[in-house]
Amino acid sequence: MNLKDLIRDSGAILLEGTEETQIEGISSDSRTIRPGYAFLAVKGFAQDAHTFIPAAKAAGAVAIVSCDRHALAVCAANFYGNPSRKLKLVGITGTNGKTTTVTLLYHLFASLGEPCGLLSTIANYVADECFEAVNTTSDPITINSLMARMVEKGCRYCFMEVSSIGVEQERIAGLDFDVALFSNLTHDHLDYHKTFAEYLRCKKLFFDNLGPKAVAITNADDKNGRIMVQNTRAKVVTYSCRGVADHKCKVLEEGFEGMLLKIDGHECWTRLFGRHNAYNILAIYCAAITLGVEPEDALVAISRLEPARGRLEGIVGPKGICAVIDYAHSPDALENVLKTLREVAPARQLICLFGCGGDRDRSKRPEMAAIAQKGADRIIITSDNSRTENTADIIAEIKTGLNADGRKKTLCIEDREEAIRTALMTAEPGATVLLAGKGHETYQIIGTQKRHFDEREIVGKVFADMQE
Repeated sequence: MNLKDLIRDSGAILLEGTEETQIEGISSDSRTIRPGYAFLAVKGFAQDAHTFIPAAKAAGAVAIVSCDRHALAVCAANFYGNPSRKLKLVGITGTNGKTTTVTLLYHLFASLGEPCGLLSTIANYVADECFEAVNTTSDPITINSLMARMVEKGCRYCFMEVSSIGVEQERIAGLDFDVALFSNLTHDHLDYHKTFAEYLRCKKLFFDNLGPKAVAITNADDKNGRIMVQNTRAKVVTYSCRGVADHKCKVLEEGFEGMLLKIDGHECWTRLFGRHNAYNILAIYCAAITLGVEPEDALVAISRLEPARGRLEGIVGPKGICAVIDYAHSPDALENVLKTLREVAPARQLICLFGCGGDRDRSKRPEMAAIAQKGADRIIITSDNSRTENTADIIAEIKTGLNADGRKKTLCIEDREEAIRTALMTAEPGATVLLAGKGHETYQIIGTQKRHFDEREIVGKVFADMQE
């Protein structure tokens, strides 16, 4: 590709090289520059990448392009042939439910014989090939390179998580979305956005920037659902489990084994459980039929779907104790999971084990403690990804949300593996033990060290010890 085509419609500025200079690759990281590459020096990040121009040239860069974040994203799309225009691109945003919804949509279309792509918190997939995911919404070069692979592999659809940070940093600029879906909006990421109003603005920006041929699907039961689509040029479709909407769902039966739903007048069984998953299933249904799947085919495919890893993932052990692994790491998510587990098994003892991430939003720590106190019979506060904060200090901040009664039913155990063992070994027969916060993650970050930590393995070991 020549530089003229690379920077087309981007606003980027050529610092070195001419419009006819041919390039073999692009990178915004001087450490990954190869001979024949263009170095995209991006303004606006923690460091000004222009200071790394000498290093990029030394590594073999044949062109230097000065970019802001928007220009970087457009250049990335141009370099890879604007692959989003060759796919049916579906973006899902919201505080909770993104990973479940996007993953289940990927599996639904795959079950219908459609090769497709997935860009999510858990993993990125090109057809059945897996690539590690680093962020909820990857950088523009990674996004477009993966989408280009999808096109090469014959994929027609791509399902993508869209984070508020990804929107604000313009990682999705230059992408052509066919469908945008909003799940809900609650307290999260205020360490980055500072205010809820700014968090909402960034989410809404995703819908504001949709084209007139796109479809915006929004949750009519969330108070921010209508706000999201106020200024969109896209066609608006609503869904609801409580009121008037284009598509409706009602929970008829519910248990740990799944739910019987009534969607637009048709009964459908799903192996997922929890009222919040009724919303996720309804959102999946709306997206599928928007993309042309027949309603009956969509419902049959939904009935065959497995829960997403680390989302209300139940493991039953000795004495009927059920360990439930869930990614809930925000106040609203924790409240929803505890409410769900209480509704499904009201007579069972409910133990809530959780921690809070270090170097992240501190304001939610006491709030999560208050929610656990209200929703659980016993609480164990432990570590999550403490990062560079002291675990004991994080736990102390969490505990400020407990009153005297809450403190009486709370244990604090810094070592998460020891905390899980204690929770399971001391649980009553038939108890439900919620392990909240880690979900799909198979690691724990303490200090700057990222170590292997898979709660499924730990639960398996503890249950095996209990059977001896």
